[in-house]
Amino acid sequence: MEATFEVLSEEELDRVTSTYAPLAEAVRELIDATIRTQADDELVAQARIAIRAATASLLSQGTRPAGVSYRVDDRPVPLGNAVIGQCNPIAPPVVVNHEGGGRCWSEFVLGAAYEGPPGLVHGGVSALVLDHMLGEAASVGMTKPLFTGTITIKYLRGTPLGPLRSEAWVERAEGVKAYARGNISDSAGVTVEAEGVFVMPAWARESE
Repeated sequence: MEATFEVLSEEELDRVTSTYAPLAEAVRELIDATIRTQADDELVAQARIAIRAATASLLSQGTRPAGVSYRVDDRPVPLGNAVIGQCNPIAPPVVVNHEGGGRCWSEFVLGAAYEGPPGLVHGGVSALVLDHMLGEAASVGMTKPLFTGTITIKYLRGTPLGPLRSEAWVERAEGVKAYARGNISDSAGVTVEAEGVFVMPAWARESE
């Protein structure tokens, strides 16, 4: 499916973000509460009715198509991204900081919604975060069209739920390919490592 791009001004982006990001944060809190609540049957039933009513109300005014993305001054703004999307309730969200020279880092919290083994982050979630972080490094903050060709994940030990840090960097670039590495760590050190090859698609090479 071809992505749809909605072009926004900086002012319009501020309006969209200030409207929908707090809604996404409220849903993140709801997801966490849904997983961890010990409420009784009556309260759960009341909550279910209220949540379905709120969902119906939100849908009643129309929806955007799946795959929509925003641009500001030809810069992509992925508000719905599964890792960094401020308006996506399943995103932590991860905030990526770029240092230049093909390096970036982020500090974030993964709570109950990202659990695999008890008390630990699901391995697929670690892979998701690292895929994005390596992609951010390779694409210079998503300013160049480079997409994941291959990625290899090495799990050193369990990654605990809670505050974490991820780093990524480009080791080298060769033609239309960039080779990146990265990791996730907790307070005791690195828990997961990754390396990947990121490739410029054919349609982008024509404009180089």
